[in-house]
Amino acid sequence: MRCVIFTHSLVSDWNHGNAHFLRGIATELIARGWDLRIFEPSDGWSRANLLAEHGTQPIHDFERAYPTLRSTLYDLGELNVSEALDGADMVLVHEWNDPELVRRIGQHRASGGDYTLFFHDTHHRSQTDASAIAAYQLRHYDGVLAYGAVIRDIYQAASLRTTMPDTWVWHEAADTRVFYPRSADSPEGDLVWIGNWGDEERTEELREFLIEPIKKLKLRATVYGVRYPASAIQELADASIEYRGWLPNFCVPEVFARYRVTVHVPRRPYVKDLPGIPTIRPFEAMACGIPLISAPWSDSEGLFRPGCDFLFAKDGDEMASHLTRVLSDDQLARDLAMRGLETIRQRHTCSHRVDELLAIRASVREPMLTKGTF
Repeated sequence: MRCVIFTHSLVSDWNHGNAHFLRGIATELIARGWDLRIFEPSDGWSRANLLAEHGTQPIHDFERAYPTLRSTLYDLGELNVSEALDGADMVLVHEWNDPELVRRIGQHRASGGDYTLFFHDTHHRSQTDASAIAAYQLRHYDGVLAYGAVIRDIYQAASLRTTMPDTWVWHEAADTRVFYPRSADSPEGDLVWIGNWGDEERTEELREFLIEPIKKLKLRATVYGVRYPASAIQELADASIEYRGWLPNFCVPEVFARYRVTVHVPRRPYVKDLPGIPTIRPFEAMACGIPLISAPWSDSEGLFRPGCDFLFAKDGDEMASHLTRVLSDDQLARDLAMRGLETIRQRHTCSHRVDELLAIRASVREPMLTKGTF
């Protein structure tokens, strides 16, 4: 069986969180005997920024960390879609692809392609920039894999709904082959936060739920991430927070092991417009067995057990209070870590998501085979 995936980037996770999930899904499919072909544009902004800042070494590091995963670079004007899709049984096209590529793949499917074809949406643009999503021509796709019920509902309510068979919720999850508890010989500090600044989508939230509590409690803290303007780096320095820049995502578990707690600060569009979608960072943190405290978001889909798997802080003062409790109560810290890890392993691994994906594929393909469509 062959799966073909078109993604913004497999090898670069520079400001590209979908790469985290994709790597886990691809690894799991390969472990189950699937042949994977993954395509990424040669001029993708994530890869371009990574190479500009760090050269080619991160690419070599990725290849060592994921020896079974490789991607093919392409230029859209020269891509032979028929050759790329040759022998495909299932095709996934991520929403950070050029609309022209999305259209051409749909046309290939309409011309008799013998595969199931899914559009994978993992961004808030369906709610905050509907025109961008409307540019995609999806009428020849078998459906949309949406990483939250609210995004599924947006597609189902859209006018293109009449020409798309279905839309499914397909949440992200932790790649537990990479994200699992590690031991550390030498702890480095109290708190670590791994995330990007970017786009002014959570600037005030980062001040309230991260910078000010750390400053108030005089914690030993470190921040990793990209797209931090000079003013933000200065704010961190003023709070005695060490800023270390980009961190390869496969190195995150080892970093978590050297700290006692982490926090989650979701971007504003997810909190306001897309309830039920935490993004991938909480999944990965809990998979690593580090206690987690989160700024507010609505777990409307019941993914976790708030108060058991992690703690919610309604404001900056409560964040400081929770941090004080977790850092002073070893039993509380152990309980949070254990229960969060338990929930991930029981419900939210890439193995669970591949089970869901293959069940969705079967539900699409069986009626088509019965009707003789393929």
